[in-house]
Amino acid sequence: MFKSQISHPSICNLNVAGGHTDSPNLKVKPRSKRHGGSGTVQLAVECYGGGLWHTWFDRDLGLSGRVMVRHAESGRIEQRLLKIDRAIVRIPNLAIHLQTAKEREAFAVNKEDHLQPILAMEVKKALSGNGSGGNGGDANSSDSNDENSKKAAVEKDGWVEHQETMLLDIIASELNIEKAAIADFELNLYDIQKASLGGARSEFIYSARLDNLASCFLALHGLVEHVDGSGLEKDEDISLIALFDHEEVGSSSITGAGSPIMGEAVQRISSALNAGEANPDLYASALAKSFVLSVDQAHAVHPNYASKHEKGHMPKMNDGMVIKRNSNQRYATNGITGLIVRECARLAGLPAVQEFVVRNDCGCGSTIGPIISSATGIRAVDMGCPQLSMHSIREQMGVADLSHGLALFRSFFANFSDVDKSISN
Repeated sequence: MFKSQISHPSICNLNVAGGHTDSPNLKVKPRSKRHGGSGTVQLAVECYGGGLWHTWFDRDLGLSGRVMVRHAESGRIEQRLLKIDRAIVRIPNLAIHLQTAKEREAFAVNKEDHLQPILAMEVKKALSGNGSGGNGGDANSSDSNDENSKKAAVEKDGWVEHQETMLLDIIASELNIEKAAIADFELNLYDIQKASLGGARSEFIYSARLDNLASCFLALHGLVEHVDGSGLEKDEDISLIALFDHEEVGSSSITGAGSPIMGEAVQRISSALNAGEANPDLYASALAKSFVLSVDQAHAVHPNYASKHEKGHMPKMNDGMVIKRNSNQRYATNGITGLIVRECARLAGLPAVQEFVVRNDCGCGSTIGPIISSATGIRAVDMGCPQLSMHSIREQMGVADLSHGLALFRSFFANFSDVDKSISN
C-alpha cells in the first residue's frame, strides 16, 4: 500500500485491485493415513472447491503447504513453509479393460473413493524370531517388547498415530528436522508440471491455477509499475491491492472477502490520514468514494462448446479484457462501474473491453465483487482475463491478455479519479 502527498487528507479515495489467491485442489486430511488393503500406501485427501476432478487423474503431483514444528528445548512452535517439487503422489486412472461401456461414457468420479492418491508400496513387516519353535525369539524378546511398548506410548499423542509414517519421514527430510518435531501440517497436492507457452505462434499460456493467480500477478505488477512510473507524485488517491483467500468456497472466512478486512482497511487508512481520529463521517465518505476492481478470470468462448455462450457475449482469448455482468447480482458490475473500466481501457489505448453475460438457461458463477460491495458499500466491477479450462488442474489463456491486463491496471491506478469525476451524478 502506498500513500501520496494529499493536500486534503480528510478526503481520500481508495483505488483497489482485488483478487483471490486460492484455486480448487486436493488437501491432505487432518488424519493423513488412508486405510486400505491393496498393497499400496495412500494419503487421505479432501476436495477443496469445485474442481474438474477428472483432470487430476494421471498427473504428477507434489505437496506444498505449511508445517508446524515444535522445538523440543523451548516448546516454541514454528511455522515452516514446505514445497516438495517432485512427483510424490499420483492418482491413476482405472484401465479401460476394467470399465463397462457405461462407465467409460460417464466417467463418474466418486470424490471419496476415486481421488485418494498413491504414495508408495506397502513395506512388508519382518516376522520376529527364526520360526523354529520355542518362544519364537531370543532370550531378550520380552525386554525388547517392553521398551517398544513404552516408546509407542510416548509417541501416541492423539495426532501422530493417525498420520502416514512415510509422509512424516518425507516432511522431516525436506525440512531437515526430526520427525518427532512435526506437530501438525496443512498440505495441498499440486501439479508439478511448469507453465509453458503453447500454440503455433506461442500465443497461449498453459498453466495450473491461472484462476486466479494470473490476476494476482497482474495486480501486483500493475501497482509496482504505477509507483515506478512516478504515479505517486500525481496521485490524490490511495492505490492498493487486496488478495483474499477462500473465494472458491464462498469467501466466508477470516481471510476471505466476506471478512471485515476490506472495511477495516478503509477505516484505518481514513483514520491515519486524519491524525488518528476515527471520524464516522469521513469513513463513510471514504467508502462512497472508493472503488474495487474485482479481477477474477473470465470464460472465453470454447470452440467445441460455443453453444454454451450467449451469442452476443462470447469473449475471445487475446482480444482484450472482459467485463462480467449479471442482472441477478451475481456480479457487482453496473452501468457506471462498467463504464469506468471501459474509459480506463480507452485512455490506455487498449482493445475495447469485451462483455460476458451468462445464458438465461445456464447457472452463473460469482466472485468477490458482490461480497465486498454488499458488506462495505464500496462500488465494484467484476472483470478478468478470458481463459479456457477453468477449474481444471491445467488451464489456458492468451499471452496478449497478460499485457492487456497489466496496461488496464496501470491505467486504473493512474486515471480512475479523473474518470470518476467526469461522470456526473
